[in-house]
Amino acid sequence: TPHLIYTGKDGIKTNTDIVIDEERMKAGEYLTHDDALKQVCEKLLDSEDGVLDNIKDVIAIGHRVVHGGEKISEPVIIDEEVKKVIRECFELAPLHNPPNLSGIEACEKIFPGVPNVGIFDTAFHQTMPPKSYIYAIPYELYTKHGIRKYGFHGTSHHYVATATASFLKVAFDKVKLITCHLGNGASMAAIDKGKVIDTSMGMTPVDGLVMGTRCGDIDPAIVLKLIELGNTPEEVDKILNKKSGLLGIAGINTGDCRDIMVSAAKGNERAALAIELFVNRIVKYIGAYSAELNGADAIVFTGGIGEHSDEIRRMVLEKLSSLGVKVDSEVNAKSFGSEAVTISTPESTLKAIVMPTNEELMIAKESIELLLRKNRLRLVAV
Repeated sequence: TPHLIYTGKDGIKTNTDIVIDEERMKAGEYLTHDDALKQVCEKLLDSEDGVLDNIKDVIAIGHRVVHGGEKISEPVIIDEEVKKVIRECFELAPLHNPPNLSGIEACEKIFPGVPNVGIFDTAFHQTMPPKSYIYAIPYELYTKHGIRKYGFHGTSHHYVATATASFLKVAFDKVKLITCHLGNGASMAAIDKGKVIDTSMGMTPVDGLVMGTRCGDIDPAIVLKLIELGNTPEEVDKILNKKSGLLGIAGINTGDCRDIMVSAAKGNERAALAIELFVNRIVKYIGAYSAELNGADAIVFTGGIGEHSDEIRRMVLEKLSSLGVKVDSEVNAKSFGSEAVTISTPESTLKAIVMPTNEELMIAKESIELLLRKNRLRLVAV
């Protein structure tokens, strides 16, 4: 979904609360991104619920684009060359980059002359050194086909890292963090002095942590075995992305961590095993990243599970006492909303923090900052 950045009655905002009418979508009324975006515009201009008097109040459009390969490492104003890069990455992100480009082209039609900015999921991770992103397979597969670790959820990791540095009152280029974006899709990053040095997702988002329906780290020979068992490459892809993870283990026809934890509490041993696998993988990555960083200032929890599941946080942190962190059970059990909170005890030498993510705000912020630097935008105080 494009994030329209507009000058509303209360300053600069984005369309985070605008929802496409599901009934009209089911009826086939929205067949293209153009159709859907037109309805967003209707909502913005609605006399009762809208926030704009004129669609020309939209001053910029920020796009979350999943894959920018190695060519894009920061926010960019979208032009034909950038769109060419997005197309080149279709093969690396076939489910995401094509609709990302469709959204961009829809905005170009409906908002002619309004600058479009691309914020790429892979960009924040482009500071990784080769020892972190190169796979130990024939090197030519990297140079000829771009097979390497890219990492994802970069906008979220970037936001919570900068917000945590501010929360800790430490300069971003001084802080060392392990960020845990835990949701249906889950990833972690090791951030040293403001730069990612390693991350858990790989060439695709299926790598790394156990997720809602994705398997995470597995022996690559399992893929060959699945093919030997008669599965096509497309079927293998569906197994690893849509039928694995918490869903594949728990056996209750859902990958939702909340439902699985309820089932585990009722005695479902497979559901309990799924949660143990999820927690164990997080703990292993925290241990590895702590070693890579040679110690960290804080472990940061974010995302739907990271922000809202005190039980998952407790289970993770209770296994990390050797790293100098101890969970404050009373604080951890509270509901924080949009508040950043330290959930480790005062005597902990490694802090544990819950930091709500805000990717929409990050997209708006980076879009505005880029356009101001490029003299494509001028803000006037009123």
